[in-house]
Amino acid sequence: MSPVPQRPVPTGEEPGASTPEQPEEVPAGKHVRSYRITIQAPAAELYALVADPHRHHEFDGSETVRPRAVGPHRLEQGSRFSVHMKKYGVPYRLPLRVTKAVSPAPGRTGVLEWRQPTGHRWRWEFTADDDAGSPRTVVTESYDASSQNRLVRTLLGAAGIPAENARSIRASLQRLRQSF
Repeated sequence: MSPVPQRPVPTGEEPGASTPEQPEEVPAGKHVRSYRITIQAPAAELYALVADPHRHHEFDGSETVRPRAVGPHRLEQGSRFSVHMKKYGVPYRLPLRVTKAVSPAPGRTGVLEWRQPTGHRWRWEFTADDDAGSPRTVVTESYDASSQNRLVRTLLGAAGIPAENARSIRASLQRLRQSF
């Protein structure tokens, strides 16, 4: 699998943007932002890419994840890792803990989820489309703030973080799709 190209990612807001290539919103609750996209690739390959935090910068739609991570190259349940980030010109590092890691298998959706220090979770799901003639996977990425401290959630909401994360999710899914 080749590295994800470093090129501008369509946001889906351009006039004439092709709808089938755009991530679709998945209703998931008041404090969850969730989108999915279909990618012409096996679920196991997609899962392997996302399960390697050293490669997150390749498909990160927020453009905040730097190409430096600390931790295993294959995340498992309970793994601890950190990614180096930069936002508004300020570098920082996020320590993260994997709360769920289930590799995709025939008839089983793959799930990879980690918790951030503020209590929200990032979740990826990989569902193979067994009816497709070639390998095809529905990939869902979610930002879930439902278990976050209410004050933190309110402050982040006032700062527009959930909407910003929704845009980043859509861009990440598009980048991931473009890499296969």
